[in-house]
Amino acid sequence: MQYAWRHPSKPYLYVSTSNGGPRVESDCNHVSAFAIGADGALLPHGESAPLPHRAVHMCVDPSGRYILNGHNYPSSGITVHRVAANGEIGDRVVQATALDYGIYPHQVMVTPSGRTAVIIDRGNKAQGDKPEEPGALRTFGFTDGEFSAGGVVAPQGGYGFGPRHVAFHPSRPWLYASDERTNRLYMFRYSESGIEAAPAFTLPTLRRPEWLRPRQLGGPIHVHPAGHCVYVANRADHTVADGDRKVFTGGENNIAVYGIDAETGEPTLLQHVDTQSFHIRTFACDPSGRLLVAASIKALDVRDGETIQHVPAALSVFRIEADGRLEFCWKYDVETSGRQLQYWMGMAGLD
Repeated sequence: MQYAWRHPSKPYLYVSTSNGGPRVESDCNHVSAFAIGADGALLPHGESAPLPHRAVHMCVDPSGRYILNGHNYPSSGITVHRVAANGEIGDRVVQATALDYGIYPHQVMVTPSGRTAVIIDRGNKAQGDKPEEPGALRTFGFTDGEFSAGGVVAPQGGYGFGPRHVAFHPSRPWLYASDERTNRLYMFRYSESGIEAAPAFTLPTLRRPEWLRPRQLGGPIHVHPAGHCVYVANRADHTVADGDRKVFTGGENNIAVYGIDAETGEPTLLQHVDTQSFHIRTFACDPSGRLLVAASIKALDVRDGETIQHVPAALSVFRIEADGRLEFCWKYDVETSGRQLQYWMGMAGLD
């Protein structure tokens, strides 16, 4: 399972799956529909549709008429499928024009109006003799499931710019982006004509940005349903050998909480709250805005004095206070074994 998205108005969940992984070839890739029962149970709904490659991210457009899957290996692209009136997956929309989807797309989103698609192109950091590949936010016109050429936002040419995910404010033309490679939060203003060329505001996401550890990465981002706060995950999972085991070398695994100025959209740091787990790849606010749940991807070992503690993958549950701050409530351990990962989580309200 790679990613999932609920239909915006009907009780259906769409799920993208693959037998591959990051930079790993795959030959079994699909998007499937499930009906959400009154008790939350999922039932297969219609036939799955094949995908050409692993989907790193997917979404359903605000009208609920199209499913978009973003691909970044072995080549960049977006696959679009129609959604039938009964919620089943329809035919694939063949794109008439070849477009530039970037170096390493990591997310595909559609603006609240439904008229613009956005590819979040993370780029790649420099490694060994391989120079940095710049990142960008790429926009495309989106009409009847088809893309048309749009614009490219790449501050400083995209160097030192590594956006991973974006989130739209629910009522204002403000886009918030997390930078995976530089651990930053950006706020961009946008309109149907495009995203502004430079962020209006930029803030660090780390509690101690001067104390950077290996594999310290910016993560997922979500705006509170009421629009008064934005949340960003900081994640770290680097290990070194310690006897016959590998142990965590340090870094921040927390949720950064920012208040949003109602007039300007400027984010202001309110809090860092530890997840008490490692490498939060996904998290979500419940539709009522009262709870936030963060999912760590895997278990890690941590040295604690003379002993090594095994910390399982987990779901960390937080209560959201009136001002948006988080209060840790509970942690539910999740069993993973071998190469198994807790790769996606989300929350859906039951009608």
